[in-house]
Amino acid sequence: MDISAQMLTFATVVERGSISAAARNIGQSPSAVSKQIGLLEDQVHYRLLNRTRTGVTPTQEGQEFYEKCKAMAEKYKEAEALIMNLDGIPRGMLRIASSVAFGNSKLIPVLPAFLEKNPDVQVSLELTDRVVDLQSEGFDATICFAEQRKIPDIMVRRIMQSRRVLAASPAYLERCGIPQSFEELREHNCLRIAGNNGRNSWGNPEPFNDQGFEATGRFEGNSTDVVYRAALAGIGIARLPCYMADQKFQSGELVHVLPEYAPPSTDIAIMFADKRNLAPKTRGFIDFLVHQFRDAPEY
Repeated sequence: MDISAQMLTFATVVERGSISAAARNIGQSPSAVSKQIGLLEDQVHYRLLNRTRTGVTPTQEGQEFYEKCKAMAEKYKEAEALIMNLDGIPRGMLRIASSVAFGNSKLIPVLPAFLEKNPDVQVSLELTDRVVDLQSEGFDATICFAEQRKIPDIMVRRIMQSRRVLAASPAYLERCGIPQSFEELREHNCLRIAGNNGRNSWGNPEPFNDQGFEATGRFEGNSTDVVYRAALAGIGIARLPCYMADQKFQSGELVHVLPEYAPPSTDIAIMFADKRNLAPKTRGFIDFLVHQFRDAPEY
């Protein structure tokens, strides 16, 4: 591996924060990546990384060196995208992040059709409910609620609309009673999303004349999927997307609580960087999802 390749590897290590994470990203073993960083340090005659049990951080010299490596890496990606765009055929590794609930319920079931249509594309999918930084984390696209858009220069295309409903298991309602009004929800174990930005605010719905409240209870999960499974287990009342709850309403595993509760629908969207030379694999995936769900009913 020549020094330019070692510099690209070094930039990835700094951005990922650990040797092992960088190794997974570039498809090499941690020992091979560590060796290349050692050779690079020998070449420049400076220690570039502080190594700890939990990861790595750049030294002062390493941070300055990283800025140069990062610029080179960006130029390399631009050149790579240009070459891959020449024939317009989607190919290469497509890195996607998706909210856990949408990924499990809607995205994974349609991926076989996308892969069959694009045989030269490989998909790497991360399911997470955290806010993803597309550019710094190296994702081609992320799927989440449109309201989670934080960076102005990120492009957004709507996939579908989603309604939220209140749901609980028959066992929980038998044990704790069925709330007859929005106000009575305050007395129940309302399941929370941990570390969220406003998603626990259940408020101001029609036709209730209520100011709403911050959902509180004895359980929180790090994703909507965790809260969904907690509701099925009888822990409390959850606010869930219709596309997760409807089938369980039909089977009787969940009960629709306060069906009059009708908060505004929200858009589920795919977000991607605003680049003039958008890779065919990314453009093809975006078009596929929009076409796949454009005629879907509101969930």
